[in-house]
Amino acid sequence: MSNSLTLLTFIPLIGAIWAALLPSKSTGQLRFAGLFTTLVALALTLSLAFQYDRAAGGLQFAERYEWIPSLHIEYYLAADGLSLVLLVLTALVTPFSLLAFGKGLSKLAVVLVLLLETTLFGTFTALNFVHWFFFYELSLVPAFFLIRLGGTPKATAAATQFFIYTLFAGFAMLLGFLAIYQATHTFDLTELAALARQEKLGHALSAAFPAFSGWISGAVFLGILVGLGVKVPVVPLHTWLPNAYTEAPAPVSMLLTGLLSKMGVYGFLRLLYPLFPGLMFHWQVPLLALAVVTIVFSALAALAQRDLKRIVAYSSVNHLGYCLLGLFAVAAATHADTVNRAAAMNGVILQIFNHGLTASALFCFIGFIEKRSGGLRGLNDFGGLREVAPVFAGLMGIAIFSSLGLPGLNGFVGEFLIFKGSFAIAPGATALAAIGLFVTAVFLLTLIQRVFAGPLAERWKAFPDLSTGERLTVIPAIALMFVLGIYPQLLIGLFNPTVLKLIF
Repeated sequence: MSNSLTLLTFIPLIGAIWAALLPSKSTGQLRFAGLFTTLVALALTLSLAFQYDRAAGGLQFAERYEWIPSLHIEYYLAADGLSLVLLVLTALVTPFSLLAFGKGLSKLAVVLVLLLETTLFGTFTALNFVHWFFFYELSLVPAFFLIRLGGTPKATAAATQFFIYTLFAGFAMLLGFLAIYQATHTFDLTELAALARQEKLGHALSAAFPAFSGWISGAVFLGILVGLGVKVPVVPLHTWLPNAYTEAPAPVSMLLTGLLSKMGVYGFLRLLYPLFPGLMFHWQVPLLALAVVTIVFSALAALAQRDLKRIVAYSSVNHLGYCLLGLFAVAAATHADTVNRAAAMNGVILQIFNHGLTASALFCFIGFIEKRSGGLRGLNDFGGLREVAPVFAGLMGIAIFSSLGLPGLNGFVGEFLIFKGSFAIAPGATALAAIGLFVTAVFLLTLIQRVFAGPLAERWKAFPDLSTGERLTVIPAIALMFVLGIYPQLLIGLFNPTVLKLIF
């Protein structure tokens, strides 16, 4: 399928146009259009994952056409194991989010979710910077309006804050790449990575900007770091996230935590690490400190929250901090330490997928709680719910234990590999980061105790258990948590060849 990635990218756009042409009151038709489109995209994504030659590894399914030749801008698509993991995650979480809307699904929501899926597919497959940046920044538009679906003044303010933060961060990254283009006359990410491996990229920047030769490479590196760091987000660039996740409808929060934050981590792996391995090694101490602060601060912030959404929001920052710890540890190691570098990098990519799945499920469950309680989601608003909603308590408990990193569930494997590899490379930073694991266990177990254990208040005796439709919505995600917890090689086998190419 020579144009399979183009087809995958634009299937959701076609679905969005289809949904836009349907009557606004035809909820059933809109739901069918959205789910049919996303399931077709899922089928194609899984087909690509099965067709991918794991033995050969590397970039496959390439499509390359001239776009603006005078500026060396190409329409360049390809996918390796890293791309495919993110494509599969996107294809899974998007229909999950649409189902989570339930009866509240609107025409606008369907169109925006499908447009967002198109930008995500484009981001995870583009290999020319301008092509990549087009989709990366375009994702802000549907995300902005999706956050505003909450309909409150706070939702509007949160959406505006999100848009401004990420837009200006994108400008910082764009300026960095304009400097790179001035020095190399290419936007091709594979060519730039090859120049970096040959230690020519830094020299090219110094030659192109002789007046700033002493610090131009560092300035470009910092611009890209900030641009991607806001999207992850890393502390202290995270302040937009709690408000956006809290004020957005729960199905939108699923997309924000499950997919949009992964664009930032993907950028670290696709852009920052391949282009600046020397600077990441040179700045290993402040980078590892940044990862540790992100992990520990966000865990403590989650512990201090009383709003269920804000707890999971800060927990998301905490879990993505583990990805940064693993990546920065890999960058800090010598090339001879292949075993630990491979373990940490495998853990990073596995954590990206597992966190996207688990955090999305948690926001879905919180959405179910809000719907049943008339919008309440305070940690102290409930208690004893397992007595009247045992299936609800059991399934949400599985997702919570997955987030906690319980062995046998998907959340354990990625964190274990990250800590195994990172501890051998950077034991001090990894030991400090382990504080985050302890605090995570405290606030997640507290959540279970306050919401589901203890005496049942009179007002919640009619609290309904999950309906058949809700069970069918969450059970695939729960089942996948067990599958990947027991057999993580299902994913590791897909991206391990890419990991080996990244670390050598």
